[in-house]
Amino acid sequence: MTRPTVCLRDEALLDDVLRLSAAAGTEPHRAADVTEVRTRWHTAPLVLLDHESALACLAAALPRRAGVVVVSTGPPPTALWETAIALGAERVLSLPADETWLVGALADATEAPAGTAGRVIAVLGGRGGAGASVFAAALALSALDEGTSTLLIDCDPMGGGLDLVLGFEDQPGLRWPDLRLKAGRVPVSSLHSSLPGRTKGSAHLTLLSGARDGDGPAPDAVAAILEAGRRAGETVICDIPRCPDPSSNTALDRADLTVLVVPAELRATAATKRVAAHLATRGIRPALVVRTGSPTRLRPHDIAAAVELPLLATFRPDPALPTALDQGTFQLRPRSPLARAAHKVLHAPTPTHAALTGFPAQVGAQSGFPTQIRAATEAAHSAQPLVAAPLHSSTPTHDETTNRSGVTHLPRVAAIPIDAPTSGPATGVPFRSPVTVLSGPKSPSRAGAPGPGAAETPVRPGTPVASESSLSSGPSPSRAPPP
Repeated sequence: MTRPTVCLRDEALLDDVLRLSAAAGTEPHRAADVTEVRTRWHTAPLVLLDHESALACLAAALPRRAGVVVVSTGPPPTALWETAIALGAERVLSLPADETWLVGALADATEAPAGTAGRVIAVLGGRGGAGASVFAAALALSALDEGTSTLLIDCDPMGGGLDLVLGFEDQPGLRWPDLRLKAGRVPVSSLHSSLPGRTKGSAHLTLLSGARDGDGPAPDAVAAILEAGRRAGETVICDIPRCPDPSSNTALDRADLTVLVVPAELRATAATKRVAAHLATRGIRPALVVRTGSPTRLRPHDIAAAVELPLLATFRPDPALPTALDQGTFQLRPRSPLARAAHKVLHAPTPTHAALTGFPAQVGAQSGFPTQIRAATEAAHSAQPLVAAPLHSSTPTHDETTNRSGVTHLPRVAAIPIDAPTSGPATGVPFRSPVTVLSGPKSPSRAGAPGPGAAETPVRPGTPVASESSLSSGPSPSRAPPP
């Protein structure tokens, strides 16, 4: 794996950086001069320079890149800021004030090489009971099956816990009420060792679930956990509640793709329009995933046109799913309608300005919106007999095989590449507060539920971030044993 690169002419500063690298569990490559830096400029996940080395890189006309950090001892002078800005550095650090941030950055850079920033997908329901939590879990399982490491974040404090969906409630590890997390940089290795999950080959699924009692996620904690997964190159899936709160808005504002799961029903369509209107106030345009199988035979295209959102995927409900969820044996069957829909969402294209015009502005904006949907339903009834498709069929429908526009968000403005000297504390240097995580006991057991399977091994938590406490996640609902 590619290591961070340091080029520091100041011997005292080099000793400090090497000490912090050892604390982060990495050994950086030490470049003697700018010529050696050039050979690793495009591949190193992180490049650390002092003022003299930064001037040499600027004189050598090295191109701008992400992950360049200029380090100084004590408050950085104005000349160093000017050099860093001209070079396009991502950050200016002052040691020892920024040691905590640098340790986290070195750990993250070791785990995720440059250019592998992960994607964040937010999932929420168009109405209550739409199946958004199950679909979020299906996305995580689909990514795991494809060999992609995934971080699944439960942002719904009233959802009962995603660990019950995946059958993880017997696994030891932290839940949201067990965390004592301030705004800061969280090494993703700490999440892997402290949270429940499973592995498949070299990929791993890590779950941060809610609990049956206790506090829900705080906005700063959601941002820190989400960014840790993104920096590590993992796919981050966020299960978002329908009712907006600061924590869910934090995840929505950082998502690359937002998906609305909606059943093919009139009332669900009307509710989805309200949810979409709220998302529009935050500059977010989600894509639709329609759960078909309704007796009304309301067509997914009619729903998409009525709510003025692009249709991304459809899937039919699985009649065996409720029993599997109750028994904790939910698995994503290959080539099932749910698996195909999850695959489409995981590989949806990046949003663009041009694709935002997928539906005309006047469609669905009329006051007679329910009448429009009912008329479409009547047309569907008159066009073909009302014959329910077999739920167990593995043959995709037309809607399931047609790849619709994957537009979800308005493009966002890129972050300023460097913090202003006045944005930090008295030294003028940005400072991130340390992270403290307290572990809790095991989640309550599930009665009679089988294990996850031979190919998947639970990720056992360690103690890299803090000590254990006696916090309780509360009792878990009991399950009926599988037949």
